[in-house]
Formats: sequence, C-alpha cells, structure tokens
Amino acid sequence: MKSMRWGWILLGGFLAELLVFAIVIPLSLAAGQASLLYSAPPASFVGTFLFGVWIARKTPDRRVLHGVFVGVAAMVIYIAISRGQPEPIAYIIAHGLKLLGGSAGGLAAARRGTAKAVSETVPY
Repeated sequence: MKSMRWGWILLGGFLAELLVFAIVIPLSLAAGQASLLYSAPPASFVGTFLFGVWIARKTPDRRVLHGVFVGVAAMVIYIAISRGQPEPIAYIIAHGLKLLGGSAGGLAAARRGTAKAVSETVPY
C-alpha cells in the first residue's frame, strides 16, 4: 500500500464531493428539495468517475484501486459532513454509486493507459 498516492486520493474524493454539491444544490434550488433524491445518485457517480479517471491517470499502477479509493474518500467526506446521521435510501444508493463511479474511472484510466502503451510500442 506504500505505492498508493493518498494525498491525491483525498483531493480527488474532496473534489468529487464538491462537484456533487455544485450539481445538486442549484438543481434543488430550482426544482425543490425533493429533487435531491433524484439528482444526488447520478451526480455521485459522475463526480467520482471524473475524478477517479483524473487521479488514476496520475499513477503508474493500481489505477482501479486508486479510483475505488477516490469513491471511498468522497463517501467518507459526506458521512463526516452529515455527522453520520440517518440518510434516505437514495443517499445510500449514491454512496454505492460513488464506489462504482470511482472504480469505473480507474478502469477507464487503466484501459486508456494500456492502449496508449501498446500504441507507443507498435512500430508502423
């Protein structure tokens, strides 16, 4: 675990959670507070996917694991902000989507890195 870039992971989780807030707060102001239940889960997936890709691209190995930890960091940050109070089922689903989004971002970065490495080694 020494090759993990924990600082980048925490930054990615924080920025992913910040992006979720930047998406859902304006929507809730425009459409009402009930819209949070519908906008938070997809925003959670998108935010952690984007920052999972960004963080995983910065690492030479274990890209999927870095993406997963970006999702874990985002989830822990939200739980700390809410002080661990009970949440609606939609928010629990959003936490699961944070993990999926981060891992999908890490996988996308890993595949992109593999494809790039293969294309650089193949002579024309």
